[in-house]
Amino acid sequence: MKILEWIGLAIQAGIGYNLVFPVFLLMIYGLRRAVIARKPVVGGTLPDYGIIVTAYEYTAQLPAVVGSLLQLNYDRYHIYVVADKCDISNLHFPADKVALLRPEQVLGSNTRSHFYAIRRFIRPHTHLTIIDSDNLTDPEYLNELNVYFNQGYEAVQGVREAKNLDTTYACLDAARDIYYHFYDGKVLFGAGSSATLAGSGMAFTTALYEKVLGHLDVTGAGFDKVLQEGIVSRGYRIAFAEKAIVYDEKTTGSDQLVKQRARWINTWFKYFSYGFKILFKGITRFSLNQVLFGLVLLRPPLFIFLLLSVFFILLNLLIAPVLSLVWLIGLVVFVLGFYISLKSSPTDPKIYQSLVNIPKFMFYQLTALVNARRANKISVATRQEDKTRP
Repeated sequence: MKILEWIGLAIQAGIGYNLVFPVFLLMIYGLRRAVIARKPVVGGTLPDYGIIVTAYEYTAQLPAVVGSLLQLNYDRYHIYVVADKCDISNLHFPADKVALLRPEQVLGSNTRSHFYAIRRFIRPHTHLTIIDSDNLTDPEYLNELNVYFNQGYEAVQGVREAKNLDTTYACLDAARDIYYHFYDGKVLFGAGSSATLAGSGMAFTTALYEKVLGHLDVTGAGFDKVLQEGIVSRGYRIAFAEKAIVYDEKTTGSDQLVKQRARWINTWFKYFSYGFKILFKGITRFSLNQVLFGLVLLRPPLFIFLLLSVFFILLNLLIAPVLSLVWLIGLVVFVLGFYISLKSSPTDPKIYQSLVNIPKFMFYQLTALVNARRANKISVATRQEDKTRP
């Protein structure tokens, strides 16, 4: 009986630490920020960017995306639009800045599209950045990435801000993104680890990208999971550029939400074991970067550990009331941490107003959990909705 009790406590601890881990990271971030100087500038020539935009079947938003990229306050770049399984007869872009590529055979994969573009670079770009087919970019996007490349980093994640806040679902989706950008980006990087990758709005030296993914054929959602594992496992840090902004289309309806979250949940179950690999590697190498990053990768999607937390509060009321109090304190700490992330970021009032609908949002995510096993069957047909974080 004692063994079962210990197992039960271990399971609860494994779930419960996720409630307080963000605030723990925030404390490390605060301490490091006070005592560690900024990494010195390496300098050198300005990066030459290959900007890769991938589209699958849908091209309606490509003119706006390319138009936004052409407004960048930067000279050394060339845009590569990979229109996989697309009708491009109505797409017309200035040839001196944009290469419109339509693969002869269907690629059906983000990384295949990326390398299709890389193999057709008009010159050997030193860096590349990946943009979704529904993103818009801030004019200073590349200049803000350069702040970190000039400090010697070879991988940088920017911020994906909401392009639309026209529905409750879009606002809640944006709130979730703000939370992740703050803790998995700004705080995690500031604490000495790496920002997690978000699928777009990210940039790398071309050499690093080819080193990590050049020998792999990653299909389905989650290429960013494979990419970040390959980078951090090799000892690199992924910098977080909070002023390198891309504007991202947020989920607008319940059907889209369920399909999108089903893919995310499927991706987490598929790749969460990377967390153990990086964590153990970090312990053996005494690498704070890898230890913290491994712990983050092991974290379940937010709605899963929040629902489990409520379940354990109710369960312990019957068998161990003191533990219920501990769980309640942990939940309060998490809510406080979530509030800190919103208050520390430019958060639209609409987002605060939408928070009362979190229970409905979580219900649809439970529906997505039920559909997660068949998520890959719908992932290609709805590629334009494939955002990345669970």
